[in-house]
Amino acid sequence: METDLAIIGAGPAGMMAAISASQCGARVIVLEKNRIPGVKLLMTGKDRCNITNAQTNIRQFADVFGKNGKFLLSALSRFGVEQTIDFFHEHNLQTKVERGGRIFPETDRARDVQDLFIRLMKKRGVRVLTDCRIGSIPHRDGAIEKIILENTSEITAKNYLIATGGLSYPKTGSTGDGYTWARQMGHTIIEPQPSLTPVLVEEPWVKALEGLSLKNVSIAVYQGTKKQDERFGEALFTANGLSGPIILDMSKSIGNLTAHGRTDLFIDFKPALDFTKLDKRILRDFEQHKNKAIKNVLPALLPKSLIPVILELARIDPEKQANAITKEERKKLRLLLKQFPLRVKCLLGFNKAIITSGGISLKEVDPKTMRSKIINNLFFAGEILDLDGPTGGYNLQVCWSTGYLAGQSAAVLSREV
Repeated sequence: METDLAIIGAGPAGMMAAISASQCGARVIVLEKNRIPGVKLLMTGKDRCNITNAQTNIRQFADVFGKNGKFLLSALSRFGVEQTIDFFHEHNLQTKVERGGRIFPETDRARDVQDLFIRLMKKRGVRVLTDCRIGSIPHRDGAIEKIILENTSEITAKNYLIATGGLSYPKTGSTGDGYTWARQMGHTIIEPQPSLTPVLVEEPWVKALEGLSLKNVSIAVYQGTKKQDERFGEALFTANGLSGPIILDMSKSIGNLTAHGRTDLFIDFKPALDFTKLDKRILRDFEQHKNKAIKNVLPALLPKSLIPVILELARIDPEKQANAITKEERKKLRLLLKQFPLRVKCLLGFNKAIITSGGISLKEVDPKTMRSKIINNLFFAGEILDLDGPTGGYNLQVCWSTGYLAGQSAAVLSREV
């Protein structure tokens, strides 16, 4: 089989690249190891698909990716948030904006996004080969020669695009194959790490808090006596740790810190109150309900499932009346409300990580085209690149932007060959 562009990987970046290239008149073949394209899309946004974020300022959008964000400026200027929203609307998939600028399909169905891309690829004449396993990718003199499949059939193209994702959710096919091929061709791989992943803690009693959702809390990350990070927002207790937006966004830095020593989390359940104001609030509640058991006074301050844990840690008898609580006990209670301690054990890992941190070194990719600086007819797009941002639709936008740019660039180059 001969074509203009052969794309390895039918995830969000690969499918967008296929549509973009075909719109420019290129003949496109997509090779996908799964039975159907876009499997990973079905898992995004808790099955609702957080398409993008409403942050339309290109520089501000790029800034959330840290020092690597400037690499995205060209791709975002060609196909940014506004173009992405227009793309979905033009193809009859309406969107809505939710808290934090998160943009979802109005239908709340990730499958509708998957169906849209499958339909558009078919309409554009893109050939999609599923259940497709790659044996090798021979290259010589700075160019890929062909792709040899495991069944020994060969695919020859003018240009090639690797969009195989990272290592997150390996059951969806993200098993790091793209890293192996890129490394064999001379590319540098920044060590992949799980990112946007839940955190496991040492304390076994968190099991009692499983499912407890926290809103408007602040969580600080400490190593020794030094605060390393802090976020405000929402979190969630799991059977053995913490998840939710705050934790997911800090998981990368937490993982890096844990690799170098003990790391602790401190939850502030009342960030709007300093210690003095919180103490006054507690005293007021105790005075109003002085003859009640402390366990029946605290629901005004805390979720019910958290109260037994707080009282046990403070070593306060839950049946003790509010007017009998000592100054020292009140001090322990106040401290736990402001600095609830948890010791980090580890990150949950790639099986539950939303994305992968690390990947193809950006120094070896042209940001204006997504073309490899080492292999002349090779392009990259999506999560395989060393780009990872916070939750909220940012990482899917990377797939749309880099995929669009890579597909268009490869199509233009194919016409010149």
